[in-house]
Order: sequence, then structure tokens, then C-alpha cells
Amino acid sequence: MTIASDNAQQGASHQYRAMRDVVRSMDDTLPGKFEITKEGIVHDMMAPIGPHELTTLHLRKRLEKVMPDELVAHTGTPDVEAEAEGIMRHPDVMVIAWADMDVPDSFDPRTLIAAIEVVSRSNPDNDWVGKMRDYPLIGIPVYAVFDPRTGTGAVLTDIHTTPGGPRYATRKDFVYGEDVTIGDWTIPTDNLPRYGDRVTGESKP
Repeated sequence: MTIASDNAQQGASHQYRAMRDVVRSMDDTLPGKFEITKEGIVHDMMAPIGPHELTTLHLRKRLEKVMPDELVAHTGTPDVEAEAEGIMRHPDVMVIAWADMDVPDSFDPRTLIAAIEVVSRSNPDNDWVGKMRDYPLIGIPVYAVFDPRTGTGAVLTDIHTTPGGPRYATRKDFVYGEDVTIGDWTIPTDNLPRYGDRVTGESKP
């Protein structure tokens, strides 16, 4: 039984690394964001400019105004990877310590203080379903979701064990215009852009 289990684990790891190689080869050649879940590769199309990217920038600047200097609201590379779980994700904003960014490859998800996603118009289930499942599984303690489609969002915390695996136990919903607490920091959500706003790069729905 042990040998069979080890072989299965090695096979899954080999399959994951093959998918990771494919994803990294496509990152610079095709538009959008490529991620890996237990179901396979996810491709999320995003407009280069518009409510999605502007929301990301607003959130980064608002968080960095209230966070201590040793932390950063990071919006770039690399990915967050948990190879043992077969998951590689790329949050829109990662709250992380400068010291934990000094790594040769992907970030360890357990070093993230929070992950923030701005819901994509092309694939909202990736943020509301897939990442709500994956982020507690790989140990990210706080997950905040901002949805420009509806002007609403949620902050999920308190990972606990369930029959289906680790899940967030606490969910606090909000509407744009309310103050939102992410980790230890509270930021305003007023004037965040919505899909359909007249912004270059985004067409109306």
C-alpha cells in the first residue's frame, strides 16, 4: 500500500510540474493569467486597463497607507505555489513581508498575510469558487474578494478543518462604500471602479 501511495504521489507531482512548465512558457506569450488547480490549468482573461487593474492599484495604495513599512501589498510576480497540493495561484494583491519576498522562486503561501482578488468578468467562479477552496487548503489565512460586477465583496478568515478539507469558517460580506478590514488593517472601498464604467480598455457589459 505504501509503495502504491508513493507511486501515485510521484505521478501527481510529475503531472503538476509538467503543467507548471506549460503555464510558465505561456505567461509571456498569451494574454491573461494562467494558474494551476487540482482540476488542471485555469486561464483567466483580463483587460490590460480598466476596472480590474484600477481596483488592484487602488487596493494596493490604500493598504500601503495603513500597513507598517516592513509589509508590502505586492501586485507582481512570482506566483504562490504549493507543489504538494498541486496548486499554483497568482493573487491580484499579496500582503507579505519584505523579508519573505527574498526567495529564488515562487512564494510560500504560508508566508502570505492575505490574498486579495478582483473578480474577473470573464471567469468569476475562479475567484468565488476555486480560490475560496484553494486558498485555505494552501494555508493563506485571509482571503478578500472584490467584485466590480456587483460592487460587493467578502473577507474570509479562520481556516478550520471540514470533511471536504480546510475551509474558511468566517465570511464578512460588504458593499462598495463601506470600510473593510483585511487582516489588521481597515481601508475604505468608496470610489472603486465597476465594470461598465467608462474607462479605457474596458467595454460596457
